[in-house]
Amino acid sequence: MPRPKRGKVTAPTPERVIRVAFIGAGARATMSHYPSIRDLPGAELCAIAELDAGRMRKAAEQFGVKATYASHREMLEKERPDVVYAIMPPHHLYDVAFAVLSAGCHLIIEKPPAVTTEQTRQLAVLARKKGLITGVTFQRRYCPVVRAAKKLCEERGPVHSAVATFYKNSVGAGPYYGGAMDILTCDAIHAVDTLRYLCGGEVKSVASDVRRLLADHFTAHYALVRFDSGVTGVLLTNWMTGRRFFTFEVHGTGISAFGDPEEGGRVYADNKKEPLRTLEPFELAASKEPYRAYGEYDMNAHFLSCIRRGVQPETNFDDAVKTMELVDRVYQSQI
Repeated sequence: MPRPKRGKVTAPTPERVIRVAFIGAGARATMSHYPSIRDLPGAELCAIAELDAGRMRKAAEQFGVKATYASHREMLEKERPDVVYAIMPPHHLYDVAFAVLSAGCHLIIEKPPAVTTEQTRQLAVLARKKGLITGVTFQRRYCPVVRAAKKLCEERGPVHSAVATFYKNSVGAGPYYGGAMDILTCDAIHAVDTLRYLCGGEVKSVASDVRRLLADHFTAHYALVRFDSGVTGVLLTNWMTGRRFFTFEVHGTGISAFGDPEEGGRVYADNKKEPLRTLEPFELAASKEPYRAYGEYDMNAHFLSCIRRGVQPETNFDDAVKTMELVDRVYQSQI
């Protein structure tokens, strides 16, 4: 007989293993999230739902997952996981996310959280009604280099300014997913969320310049953002540059950090030419694995810790709404 529908979920006890199911077995999921869950103590990869049978079989064999499904609804009904990771293109996500929350499962999703801010807001509303824990994988803010740089600067006092940049070389390429998503919402949103994290507080005002550089879609986004924390943030994204860079700056009184979550960073202070501290991602992570050095492991550890404790993660759906709202304001506040 089918089991009764699942009601409100309580957090797993400290002694119980958290059962994690995945919807999606693409490269992003299997390179970052699957190995993170595999490595986390007290977590079990219990099931995979994926439309591509070959891709699902490969992931199941690689990570030792016995239960596989072509239907995520069947997986939810039969497996009753504690948390579901839905990792798929954003314009395919909403209905799946709605189904997972409606089934009473905690939910973690890839960025962006939806196509529109209103979709993100509605998922957040549903999660609150169901009493569920949610998370969005804005992993840049969890990167050891970013965390260490911010902490070192804040030890000198309040941060007064920060910069987040994301550059890529997409010269000649078309828009994302054939035009289903714009670059800022779909990908450069990582820089938007990182800027929010570095600056803290709520957005007060935005002045921006958005351009269709060398393309029929928006490829460059620049913004000056004032936060009620007193911090001024600068956002710089451009997909028509020489190469891929994701960089950040944090500035406080007499101290500055410049870094790249993947290439490392340096912290300078007191007008000295030699760095106060060099930040090396693999050293900070104590691992040679990219998913540990670049933030995914720490992020997923945070998610599962929050599920176990019954609290919302740092990048929950309600917080993701604020990141999406800042994306909107960049478009709406052009000079």
